[in-house]
Amino acid sequence: MEVPPLTPEQRLAALDKAAETRRRRAELLQQLKSGQLHLSEVLAQRDDPVIARTRASVLLRALPGIGEAKAARAMADIGIAPSRRVRGLGVHQTAALIALFG
Repeated sequence: MEVPPLTPEQRLAALDKAAETRRRRAELLQQLKSGQLHLSEVLAQRDDPVIARTRASVLLRALPGIGEAKAARAMADIGIAPSRRVRGLGVHQTAALIALFG
């Protein structure tokens, strides 16, 4: 599938949208890291496009005291693929994450 050529205005709008998404994701992860938000609150908002497209492993690593190894081990125990995004988490996987880290 070939990407259609964009006008300069369309390209600028896409760049602005991407920058805003990255800013919102960074803000979300910082709020998780600081304890302002809890994992259960974030997972409840999974319809938000920024949250939905965030990888579950990135979300877990943003929690205080959770590093790459703990996040990977927990995801493997629950049965979540390392590349899974929040949107793709099942009901049982979401409940297991909340029970473990909530």
